[in-house]
Amino acid sequence: MHKLRRQAECGLAGEFFNQQASDWNNNGLDAWLDAWMTSHTADIEANPYGFVGAFGRWAIGNPNWSCRDEGSEDDCDFNPCENAVLNGKRNETRQAYYVMESVNRLHTYFNGLNQAFSSASIVAALTKDSWATTLYKDKDVKSVTALREVLNAVTAVVGAGAAFAGLGGPITGAVAGAGAALFAGATGAISPLLGQHQDNTFQKSADLGGLLGSIVLKGMKTYINANNLLMRGENFQNTGDIRTYLKGGLFLDFPGIDKVAVIDNINAKLIGHAVNALWRSQKVFIIGGGACGDGQGIGEGPQDMAVCRDGKAWYLYWWEEPGGLILTKRKYGWTQKPLGWDRLGKGDYAGVTIADVVNSSLDSYAAARYAYGPETAVARAQDALQNGWGNPGAAGASWEGTFTIPVCDVGWAVTGDIPDKKYILQPTGKDYRPHWCGPICSGDVQQTRDWIRATNMANFQSPRFACPNEPPY
Repeated sequence: MHKLRRQAECGLAGEFFNQQASDWNNNGLDAWLDAWMTSHTADIEANPYGFVGAFGRWAIGNPNWSCRDEGSEDDCDFNPCENAVLNGKRNETRQAYYVMESVNRLHTYFNGLNQAFSSASIVAALTKDSWATTLYKDKDVKSVTALREVLNAVTAVVGAGAAFAGLGGPITGAVAGAGAALFAGATGAISPLLGQHQDNTFQKSADLGGLLGSIVLKGMKTYINANNLLMRGENFQNTGDIRTYLKGGLFLDFPGIDKVAVIDNINAKLIGHAVNALWRSQKVFIIGGGACGDGQGIGEGPQDMAVCRDGKAWYLYWWEEPGGLILTKRKYGWTQKPLGWDRLGKGDYAGVTIADVVNSSLDSYAAARYAYGPETAVARAQDALQNGWGNPGAAGASWEGTFTIPVCDVGWAVTGDIPDKKYILQPTGKDYRPHWCGPICSGDVQQTRDWIRATNMANFQSPRFACPNEPPY
């Protein structure tokens, strides 16, 4: 960005320094820019750099102002101080300066993303030693197609994380449309790359990290090329031209990219999706809904796997089955902590915690029950940005859809009537096995069936064993 002198030394343009996004709307810049582009269509078409070149010539007398992503660090710089052309615009100096500043900062945004995603740390953070043996057992996953699920989720991850980890904070009000366009453009750029890998499984592609990193880097390169299209005044991924991205003043006071935050955010989301896909192919589930600390007569959950949210406790479990011939009651398996749980929150997995797993899954459950897929993720992120209720890029791995571990709310059983309800929640370990002797999920038979199916426990007899009557689910 340009280096400014004191306002008093910079002529009329100096009066408009320290601008805020609200200044764009307060001075009618959307309509003004529409009118300018309409009246200067011929100039835009004639200039080799399109819109930006034509605007640079009109605003500061520089027809070579290109703002292209070609490795140059100064092709989008401008100095408003003592610029006779800019200050000579008089009644349009403010508008010219705001557009120049916004274009410059949009260019800086794209450059920052490009540099962040060119970092080798993305692939390094995703390349794990033996994802398979860390996070699942062959007994549970006989034909692993989990990689396909991870790749399906990458579209939303790149769209949300790249666009909004870079921006940070809420995307609300007048800038929501521009934020939604950034998301749509990113998802549109990455989608074509996924078809090349849709038949892969973890057996075929052991280097999950290398594959994910490669796709993200290629997708981001496609996305970053949006800079050149937009600067020329062209449409990017059917989201609109540069006016869509400047709308509402989104970039008028943009402070720059926090590259470390962008990398950490994308890594956390991709790792989260990978862990989720592997756990979803096993008997991993979340159950709870009673008071934090338990003691309500529906059993006692493992406190080291508990997340207390809005006064309710939720527990993350894995139902482990024994291998070989077991002649004791342990032949029915037991509740355990999911494989790899102890890696979360540490080292390469530092960006993903048990709380992220539970909170993301609870939000996914609230939004779409057990049917939260890639299409839902894209639609929900778009809605969040357009309507200002959340920023999926800034939320990290806790954003809904990163985890979709099936949730069962058993809080109703505190006052409800169900056989053996004191065994609904159990600690973890080989000596513990829950009894689910009725419609445990919200007291509803169909919802319990749906949950059982989502947890890969359909026709699984262990939770029914020792129930006084055959459960209806």
